[in-house]
Parts: sequence; C-alpha cells; structure tokens
Amino acid sequence: MNNITVAGQLGKDCESRFLPNGDAVTSFSVADSQGRDKPTIWWNCSIFGKRGEALAQYLTKGQAVTVGGSISEREWTDKDGNKRKSMDIRVADVALQGGKRESAGAEGYQGGTGQRDAAAPAPKGYQAPRPAPKPAPNFSDMDDDIPFVLNLTGCDVQATSKQLRRSKAAR
Repeated sequence: MNNITVAGQLGKDCESRFLPNGDAVTSFSVADSQGRDKPTIWWNCSIFGKRGEALAQYLTKGQAVTVGGSISEREWTDKDGNKRKSMDIRVADVALQGGKRESAGAEGYQGGTGQRDAAAPAPKGYQAPRPAPKPAPNFSDMDDDIPFVLNLTGCDVQATSKQLRRSKAAR
C-alpha cells in the first residue's frame, strides 16, 4: 500500500454525503504548493465514517491541514467523453494547523487522535475540564506488620516494620 502525507490548504469547503449503507464520506481538496516556479498539486481527499462527519465543521476553505493516508487511483470519463485519471487520498489522519482563523475550536485539533495540540491556543470561551480531586490516602486501615526486604551489603534481610522499630529502640 502506498502511503502519503500532504500539507496544504483546503481549496473549498468540504462536502459530506452518505453511501447507500449509511456510512458518511467527507470529501475535500488540498492544495500542495511546491513553490513559486512549480505548479500547485491538488489532492482529492476522502474520510469515511464518523470522523469525517465530526471534522466537516472544521474543514473549510483556506484551512491549513496536514493529511496522511493511502493513495488510490480513480478513473472516470469527463463531459467530453475523454477518459481521465486522478490520484486520491483515502485519509487516515488529519491535523488541522493553527493560524489566524476564527473557526471555533479548529486550531490545533488532531483529527487522527481526537485530541487538541498542546501548543495551539484554546478557542474563545473554551475552558479545560478540571480533573476530579484525588481522595486523601487512608493509612489507618493498613497493617503495621508489613513485610519488606532490605539488601544490606549483599545479604537479604527480611523484616517487618514492627521488628525494625524494636531493633532501633534497642540500640
């Protein structure tokens, strides 16, 4: 299988449609600009399933993205009856790149992992969930006669906490 990673900007808003079996397909095109003297390569990309549905709100024209996936060749006939071919990307991973966009929550979203990029600023009004406080440890129910092993100059000595306290008190 041929894998590829492409970074660029979306040329237009994505389009979502549904297959006869009910699965969602979200399609978009990424402009891969090779530089001033080279032509821009347009990649047709497709995400299948719920991830595509979830990302559709963020995949808007001008959004900088990095996509990774497998390449597939597609053949079709155009309006004039000419046979055409294109190389498409079946997307496995999407990373929305940050920038000066105002789309809610788009900056730094990692589509492949479902997590935000820590370096990206939080969207306006976003509050990180607070972790639940950890309960204080309760040592009252612990047995004071817990065995452990000491290694003193190569000799293994087994003792309990009560025995060590007694030996310290005897000194």
